[in-house]
Amino acid sequence: MSLQEFGYKEQLRRVLSTKDLIIYGMIFMVPIAPFGVFGFVWTEAKGMVPLAYLVGLIGMFFTALSYAAMSRAFPLAGSVYTYAQRGLHEIAGFFSGWLILLDYILVPALLYLISAVALRPIFPGVPAWMWLIGFISFNGFVNFLGIEFTARVNRYMLVMELSTLGLFIVLGLAALYGGAGAGALTLKPIYDPQVFSAATVAGATSVAVLSFLGFDGISTLAEESRGNHGAVGRATVLSLALIGALFMLQTWIATDLARGMRFVSADTAFYEVAQRAGGPPLRLITILATVIASAIANAMAAQAAVSRILFAMARDGKLPALLARVHPRYQTPYVSTLSVAVVSLLVGLFFADHLDDLSRVVNFGALTGFVLLHVSVITHYFIRGRSGDWLRHVVCPLTGLSIIVYVLYEMDRAAKLLGVCWIAIGILYYLLLALRTKKSVALEI
Repeated sequence: MSLQEFGYKEQLRRVLSTKDLIIYGMIFMVPIAPFGVFGFVWTEAKGMVPLAYLVGLIGMFFTALSYAAMSRAFPLAGSVYTYAQRGLHEIAGFFSGWLILLDYILVPALLYLISAVALRPIFPGVPAWMWLIGFISFNGFVNFLGIEFTARVNRYMLVMELSTLGLFIVLGLAALYGGAGAGALTLKPIYDPQVFSAATVAGATSVAVLSFLGFDGISTLAEESRGNHGAVGRATVLSLALIGALFMLQTWIATDLARGMRFVSADTAFYEVAQRAGGPPLRLITILATVIASAIANAMAAQAAVSRILFAMARDGKLPALLARVHPRYQTPYVSTLSVAVVSLLVGLFFADHLDDLSRVVNFGALTGFVLLHVSVITHYFIRGRSGDWLRHVVCPLTGLSIIVYVLYEMDRAAKLLGVCWIAIGILYYLLLALRTKKSVALEI
């Protein structure tokens, strides 16, 4: 399918292979993402951290299947905004894009703050705002130069993250079977009958699922992929499966190693476990790896993704046209890229002392966007297209939808309140947009 079939022209550079897309997805999710949120998930899950990640993986797997299905039908840069817009209705498209923006716009700021917290013990005199400016400037510069340059940087970042994770796994298992913590891998981190409850697991999953957010970002690069129409879908599912296996392995080891420990802070819980496994050197290595992975690699990928959603929505007239401008030399949506950098700085300063609240708000935006994605699959394929494929186009999206709705229901009340406020702002903005155009903004498909 060509962009001309959807009423658009080629503006972005098609340079990414399927391998590049998989690497991008893994970088966006971050192979060592549990390092930064382990303490929060531990608290919410009452020690059953791998179980929270397993439930999150199952829910996200069905979501990945829905992304794969819709990316084949609509190989466009708008991700869930485009899928809901064309699979459901123009209004649904706007609000799915609006909701996913709550995720993508806030994620870079969250990552910068996680990194600033990790660096605090090493550089106690450096304020968080200085780290924010440094990280944002570097990432904005790389993304400005083009997706091909970003892809090259991603490859080096992935090698660094996997090397650090491999070191922790080796030293962690050695310490564990050497008598530290539980003394061996046990089933207690997967299922502890003394504390298990569906509500506990769902609450923990609402935090753990943050680590999986990013596989969906692959779909924003559809107009920069040089593969066939199935490349985005394959990369989405494969990257999620690989990351899910890594998340469960590292948190299983860390949870058994942490048996009997009292953490100084939820922020530094994993680093304390790393010190038990490999002493101060391993603690330092994991801290620095978290900083580089979060503040540079992951945030860079997030900034690239949100800039393309802003580009797609602006191209359709749903956001100011300025955001749809593409640099004539680098073929990047540079105005959107720079706008995300400014917003990230402001959000980072505002939430500097409320890291856990920010993580929950991010999850609300992503998960509510996923709800509309699943409904889009059912509507586009089964109802409109009459595919007759009950398994792929009804059972799978309904399963993913059910898991996500339950996690949303068990989510922190403050996060849901902030999310509803964001929806209210979106409703007001959409009404103003409709009044400005003085006509229906429905898109003919």
